[in-house]
Amino acid sequence: MEKEQIIASIQTLVEQVIAENPDYFLVEIKIKPTNNVKVYLDADNGAAISKLVSFNRALYALLEPSGIFPNDDFSLEVSSPGLDEPLKNQRQFRKNIGRKVEVTLLDGAAKEGKLLAADEEKVTIEELIGKKKEQKITDINFSEIKHTHVCIVF
Repeated sequence: MEKEQIIASIQTLVEQVIAENPDYFLVEIKIKPTNNVKVYLDADNGAAISKLVSFNRALYALLEPSGIFPNDDFSLEVSSPGLDEPLKNQRQFRKNIGRKVEVTLLDGAAKEGKLLAADEEKVTIEELIGKKKEQKITDINFSEIKHTHVCIVF
């Protein structure tokens, strides 16, 4: 089975596991060459560790007999994406409205500001420009974004 097929099969199992928890959603699945499967889940109101543990157990119980990995030669980690991980999908953008983000554009330019909105096509941020910190509302199309990180503010 090719890596894309394996990921698609695991995605189907993940969707079964989280189906009764509509607050939770799949962000990404990564598989290392050693068959270390990393499943990143998030939730609209924050992912609880106890939930992630129960999802891990349920997913493992489905993966083991599935035959996706011959001889059960795999390891599984279910976690939420860390703060250092870029936002991957629209639901993550919506979850982080009101937070400070750094958006890196395809041309390498970076824009920093408060995330005001996110829809199917774009994000809207409020930048503070210049010494006087003048507010500037900026729309950025997803097609122009290389990656976006939430800024950690102390």
